Amino acid sequence: MRRVNVIGVGMTKFTSPKALRPYTDMAKEALLDALKDAGVEYKEIQHAYTGWVYADSCAGEKVLYDIGMTGIPIFNVNNNCSTGSNALFLARQAIAAGVIECALALGFEQMTPGALGIVFHDRPIPLQAFFEKLFEVVPALDNAPPAAQLFAGAGVEHQKKYGTKNETFAKITVKARKHGQHNERAIFRNLVTLEEVLASPMQAPPLTRLQCCPPTCGAAAAIICSDEFAAKHNISKPVYIAAQSMTTDFASTFDSKSPMRIVGYDMTAAAAKEVYEKSGIGPEEINVAEMHDCFTVNELITYEALGLTPEGTAEKFIEDGDNTYGGRVVTNPSGGLLSKGHPLGATGIAQCAELVWQLRGQAGVRQVQGARIALQQNIGIGGACVITMYRKN
Repeated sequence: MRRVNVIGVGMTKFTSPKALRPYTDMAKEALLDALKDAGVEYKEIQHAYTGWVYADSCAGEKVLYDIGMTGIPIFNVNNNCSTGSNALFLARQAIAAGVIECALALGFEQMTPGALGIVFHDRPIPLQAFFEKLFEVVPALDNAPPAAQLFAGAGVEHQKKYGTKNETFAKITVKARKHGQHNERAIFRNLVTLEEVLASPMQAPPLTRLQCCPPTCGAAAAIICSDEFAAKHNISKPVYIAAQSMTTDFASTFDSKSPMRIVGYDMTAAAAKEVYEKSGIGPEEINVAEMHDCFTVNELITYEALGLTPEGTAEKFIEDGDNTYGGRVVTNPSGGLLSKGHPLGATGIAQCAELVWQLRGQAGVRQVQGARIALQQNIGIGGACVITMYRKN
């Protein structure tokens, strides 16, 4: 398998659905920025993998035809919140296998206001079993957002096992806003106090509103290529993908009566193990990480699933400041989903863009000094998890 390099990234500012910006405009902006960053023309792209969740079929073609109609394969990918990373996984796989030399991974989303809901009511619901298994363990809450109930259940389990305090989850939002204030593309850049986070309206205990990521619109793009393509274009020492793994649910998701496993703990742990083995890099060597903090609970349990801290010690990890600047590993320097926003199809590639900027030393005020190794975790309930390790040459 050949090495795969990330030679160009682009990302729009993330906005509220009320902005009513068409997905076509956002996707084209991100793509053109990525092409400019890479110094290549669209006609050199051999495969395109486009990720989105809330759009009609062939949305990828709709976007790309306005850039150029070159006859290349265009693959449309939809795998819930991990969609963008799924597109990147497929693009990397095609280059690593020697099928092509250069590919595009593009994610975009034009969302509607409010919590995620069911679109089709006349057919089986893909997530039904996840909620059924959750409600065998914790009671269903009237009028609580469905996704919040899933992750709140995981938080309650962690509290019962390890005594984790409500304040500990809330501190993740405080940290996210401190990081996000320096990200010009983030939707939330204002600081919040611990007291403000805890006093915001309760969604599903222990999660308050400020511990839940907002529905957001935006787009991100990545141009990836082989060593040979990079050399041909005089691109020296690009950031490269050291390893990547994608997992889906195991039987333990439903059999263990564990809300933490229902929201993907085992998927993350298995994918991380494979990435560490493939790359020869352990969690103790990671300088910076972008992880799927759709809810504060998920960031906390992901620290442990990734092996950044042993199981049951995430609270100490946070209390010691090991998840931010000056600590062991800077998590979500972009502000994460909690500050940056979460346009489902774009999120995974937006994480990629942030980590590429970090490894290039182009992240400005939020730069993690000396960053050479970066880890990305992107998860979607339903489900899939993609973990990607990046390295600086």
